[in-house]
Amino acid sequence: NMHCIQTSGNVIRNVTTDHFAGVAKDEIADPRPYAEIIRQWSTFHPEFSFLGRKFKIAVIASDTDRAAMRFHDIGLKLKKNNQGHFGFEVVVGGGMGRTPFIGHVIRDFLPEKYLLSYLEAILRVYNEEGRRDNQYKARIKILVHEMKPENFQKKVEEEWQKIKGLAPKLNAGKVKLIQKMFSPPAYETLTGEDAKIQQPLAIEEEYSLWLKSNVHPHKVTGYAAITISLKPIGGIPGDASSCQMLFIGNLAKRASFSEIRVTHEQNLVLPHVKNAELFDVWSDLQENGLGTANAGLLSDIISCPGMDYCKLANARSIPLAQKISLLFEDLNKQHDIGELKIKISGCINACGHHHAGHIGILGVDRKGEEFYQLLLGGDSTETATIGKITGRGFSSDEIVGAVEVVINTYLEKRKGLETFLQTYRRLGPDPFKEALYAG
Repeated sequence: NMHCIQTSGNVIRNVTTDHFAGVAKDEIADPRPYAEIIRQWSTFHPEFSFLGRKFKIAVIASDTDRAAMRFHDIGLKLKKNNQGHFGFEVVVGGGMGRTPFIGHVIRDFLPEKYLLSYLEAILRVYNEEGRRDNQYKARIKILVHEMKPENFQKKVEEEWQKIKGLAPKLNAGKVKLIQKMFSPPAYETLTGEDAKIQQPLAIEEEYSLWLKSNVHPHKVTGYAAITISLKPIGGIPGDASSCQMLFIGNLAKRASFSEIRVTHEQNLVLPHVKNAELFDVWSDLQENGLGTANAGLLSDIISCPGMDYCKLANARSIPLAQKISLLFEDLNKQHDIGELKIKISGCINACGHHHAGHIGILGVDRKGEEFYQLLLGGDSTETATIGKITGRGFSSDEIVGAVEVVINTYLEKRKGLETFLQTYRRLGPDPFKEALYAG
């Protein structure tokens, strides 16, 4: 039942959401039904089948943003008001690429029933006001920026008042009908020893590290969601062989109600694994080269294909990611360093999300040679920020050493258990620039 409709072209692309949706302990409701409602509404919508540019929507349902919602054309955060009614915070105008922007909140609380009419109002304003003379300036982020967020908001509200009585409304019956498509699997009631995380008699160190980084809390007692890292040390980020995929499919059947999810961070998720089976699952993953305990850590690098595969790229991305992960291959050291998002793009189109990396790397062409700009302080979560360029670029021979300097500077300057991003935000860029360009 898969198709490629709305995977390309100047249309509303496939709607994305949190890879832990439906199982996350911190969500107020499952956001997937709303993503599906938007998908059904937008597919072949006659008014929006030829927009000025591609259009991306993300939906989340927790305070923690795991879907980079603020970097989408429209981001929706499911909320409850004081009366206990569902609604959405509406964020518009985010994006990366040549001109990165963080989206602006244009409505703090939109009642659930008006979701589609409000989206329609946003799209109508964009369709009518957005530029079509220059593809680089045709995204809604440019329109919001040039129009100013408050003026864009006013236009949307005016348009919404015209159409909200005519556009389809969501009611409880319609939402419940879609929610049935995402009914939870047949969980067992687990208590006592059956609900505890499986521990072998002789604790293996890497298993303990894997529990720390790759196993995530589940809303159902006795279960966990696990991240399967596709970032082995020295490997190609996000890559998997056909044999590995066959193995993962069989593992999902056995241990996760046949469900596998793909994350925007180029990993896979098994969302319904019993705590009592975690060690067995990890052991099988280890045997197949998929048990690396590095989710969210330094070697869990997002990388575009770069010049090895992409005709748009100015520089290589994959070999750079491999060299960085080999330089910091000691998993104990990675866990000591803590959460650190490195993101690499081989060109300004930002397919590797370098703007949102704690450490971002952008490949550029300098007179036919590969050079790399280094950005620091980016973040794609609920505290979204755009990374800032440190200074002059680095050659392909220098860039890995520059990353090492940045990380060593963080380790010298951090206080207590501060993460890299916390240290950077406390100190600002100057200590890192001084270390990078001291010579």
